[in-house]
Amino acid sequence: MGRAGRGTVRGMRVSSSAAVAASSEVAGADGVRRPGGEVHAWLPGQNQTVCGLPLSRTRLRRFPHVPFDYSSTDVLTEADPEGAVCPRCLAATQGRRREEKAWVRHAPRP
Repeated sequence: MGRAGRGTVRGMRVSSSAAVAASSEVAGADGVRRPGGEVHAWLPGQNQTVCGLPLSRTRLRRFPHVPFDYSSTDVLTEADPEGAVCPRCLAATQGRRREEKAWVRHAPRP
């Protein structure tokens, strides 16, 4: 009875869309802080990244206003403030591709 409902943490609603947690921050052209360094996916309302790193121990900064919309085909250059995107967070946020299977049955049993 004392447990919080699914999707809540101590009365706080957990968002279903991932935001960014990063190792550093830079000021954007408009003065808004932007993520820099190593970038991870983070669900607002939780105290860890999607890949399981605790935010407080790793000193990752939270960016709830920046959605985690990276893909595995993105190429980061020297001009990007992000140095690296966590591959485990990418895998966790992209999920499985449903459009095609990795295997094909050639001779199904009758």
